[in-house]
Amino acid sequence: MTDHRVSRARRMLAGMKHAVWSDPARRAMTDSMPIIDDAMAQRIIDLAMRVAAVMLSVGASAKEVTLAALRVTSAYGLRSVHVDVTFNSVTVSDHRDGAGRPITLMQVVQSAQTDHAKLQRVQALVNDIETGLTLPDAIVRFHIIRRTPFLYRIPVVLLVQAILPVAVAVMFGGSWVILLSVFIAAFGVAATQYLLARARVPLFFSQIAGAVVLTGITVLISTLGSAGVDPFVDVRSSLVVSAGIILMLAGLAVVGAAQDAIDGFTLTAGGRILDLTVATMGVVLGILVGLEAARHFGVGLELPSEALELGAAPGQAIGAVLIAGAVAVINGAGIRILFISAALGLLAWLGSYLLTDVTGVPVAAASFGGALIASLIGSVVADRLKVPSVAVTTAAIVPMVPGSYVFRGLLGVVESGTDPTTLMHGFDALFSAAMIGIGLAAGATLGLFLGSPLRARIGGRRVALRSKPRSVSGAGGTAGFEVVPTHRDAPTKPVPSQPEVPPTVAETSDPHPITKPYDEEQDGPVP
Repeated sequence: MTDHRVSRARRMLAGMKHAVWSDPARRAMTDSMPIIDDAMAQRIIDLAMRVAAVMLSVGASAKEVTLAALRVTSAYGLRSVHVDVTFNSVTVSDHRDGAGRPITLMQVVQSAQTDHAKLQRVQALVNDIETGLTLPDAIVRFHIIRRTPFLYRIPVVLLVQAILPVAVAVMFGGSWVILLSVFIAAFGVAATQYLLARARVPLFFSQIAGAVVLTGITVLISTLGSAGVDPFVDVRSSLVVSAGIILMLAGLAVVGAAQDAIDGFTLTAGGRILDLTVATMGVVLGILVGLEAARHFGVGLELPSEALELGAAPGQAIGAVLIAGAVAVINGAGIRILFISAALGLLAWLGSYLLTDVTGVPVAAASFGGALIASLIGSVVADRLKVPSVAVTTAAIVPMVPGSYVFRGLLGVVESGTDPTTLMHGFDALFSAAMIGIGLAAGATLGLFLGSPLRARIGGRRVALRSKPRSVSGAGGTAGFEVVPTHRDAPTKPVPSQPEVPPTVAETSDPHPITKPYDEEQDGPVP
C-alpha cells in the first residue's frame, strides 16, 4: 500500500515537473537541414531579393514584400534568412548557421509606376515556387515577368486619366459642358505630366506643373464664361479644379503607407508618407501659383461659400464605378482586377452614402465606414481570385478622395487677404480634407487587417506568422516570419517540401543566359 502511494506521488511529481519544465532529452537538438553550398545559396538569396525589390517598386506593402522573400528562401531550404525592407532598398541576409561564410545581398529599388498586373504575376510565381518550381525555372520566369511591359499603351492611359475627373464631375451632377471642360483640363494635366516624366523631371515639379496647367485652363474657361461666351457661361470652375485634383492625388499610395505604419515598418512608412506629403504639397503649391498668377492678370475664380453638393444617387453610383475602374487601368490592372475594383468602388460609395444620408454621421466617419466595408470584402474576394488586395482596395477608395475640400480650402487661403473669416473657412476646409484622408486610410487598412484571418478560414488554410526578435526601434523594417502553410484540400500525391538542391558548385551552373546577373539601369545581362 505504501509503495502504491509512493509510486502515485512520484507520478504526480513527474507530471508537475513536466508541466513546468521541458525535458531536453525529448527534443531534437538539431533539425534536418539540406546541404546547400555557397553558390546555390547566393542564387536563392539573389532571386528572393529581386522578387522583393520588384514587389516593392510596383506597390506592395513592406510586410508583403518581406513575407514573399522569406517564402522563396524557405522553399529552397534556407531557414535562417533575415530581410530588411526600407522605402528604396531591400537587403536579404543569411548567416549560414555558422557552417559557412555569411551571405548578404542588397538592391536599391528603382522608382517605378504602380503595376498591379505585374504584382499579381510575381505573387503567382512565389506560390508556384512553394509548390515545387525548380530554381532555374523560377529565375527564368522572374526575369520574364520583370521585363513584361506595362499592360496598357500610353495613349490609352492618357485617355483614361482624362476620363477619371469626368467621372468625378458625373458624381457632382455636372452638365455636358462641365464634363467637356473637365476633360479638356484633365487631358492637359495628363499630357503635361507624361512629357515631364519622359524628361525625368522629379514628381514634385511634375505635380506643380500639372496643378498650374489645371488652374490656368480653369481660369480661362471661367473668364470665357464671365465674358458671355457660349457654352461656358454656366460652368462651375470650382468643380473643374476639384475633379482635376483627384486626378493628381489618385496615384498616391495612402493605403500602403498606412499599412506599413500599422505593421511596424516605421522607416518604410515614414519614407512613403514623406513622398506622399511632397507630392501633395506640389499640387497645393501649383494651385496657389496658378491662382496668384490669375490675380496678377486681373482674373480669378469665384470662391464657393460651401462644399460642392453631390448630384443624384444614380449619378453618384455611376461616377464611383467609373472612377474605380479608371484608377485600376491607370495602375495597370488586368480585366479581373478592373471589374473587382469597380464593384468595390460602388460598394464603398454605397456604404459612405448610407452612413451620411441615413445615420447623419460626419463625412470623415462615413468615408472611414465606406473604406472599411470595401477593404474588408475586397481582401477576402481578392484572396479567393488570386489578385493583390492592395490593388482593389486603392481603386475602391479613390471616389471618396476630398478634392473639393482641398480646392475650397486653398482658394479660401488665397482669396482671404485681410479677412480673417475667409481665412478660417479655408483652413477649416483643409482640415476637413485631412480628416477625410485619414479616415480613408484608416478604414482601408483596418479592413485589410480584419480580413486576414477571415480569408484564411474561408480559404481553408492557415499561415502562421511568428515574429522573430528585432530591435525595439524597428529601424529599416527588419522582420522575420516563419511560414507554416497547411491545406485541407491538399493534393493526394505527395509534393516535395523542397526542390532537390545540387550539392556541388559545378552542378549549379546556369545554361540560360537570361539568368545571369542583371544591370538594373540597362535592363539587360551584365557582359
